[in-house]
Amino acid sequence: MVEFELKGLDELRKSLKRLPAKMQKKGLKSALGKAARVIRNAAKQNALRVDDPDTGRRIADNIVQRVRGRHTRRTGDLMVSVGVATERGRIPKGNPDDGAKGNTPHWHLIELGTEKMQAQPFLRPAVEGDAESSFDVFAEEVDRQVQKALAEK
Repeated sequence: MVEFELKGLDELRKSLKRLPAKMQKKGLKSALGKAARVIRNAAKQNALRVDDPDTGRRIADNIVQRVRGRHTRRTGDLMVSVGVATERGRIPKGNPDDGAKGNTPHWHLIELGTEKMQAQPFLRPAVEGDAESSFDVFAEEVDRQVQKALAEK
């Protein structure tokens, strides 16, 4: 898991604190989602490079972003994750090709590599390469949401 801490947004924090808690979370959730979308799109582009063209399944089709509601309820902190969605349970025997949007339970073997296969990461470079642009999107969107909420207030 990669975690970041934003610094230097003191004015934005002060503006946020003037809003009711419900408005704060709504604006932050929207901004966090848009920032995660930047990383998700980069991960999809990276995954297209490593997908096997001989199969109908594509890892890129299964890259998703999710709001982690349970984490928010437990800690009070908002969390959005970007990753590869796969079906739970055992990998089917024979590893059937389900076509487009088919299950890709092997994605972690490609991302991390194995003893016999070199890693071809696609998620980590997306985070590392687009972190700054994602932060920019987050800051701009939070500012826009705060201004919108203050105008309504």
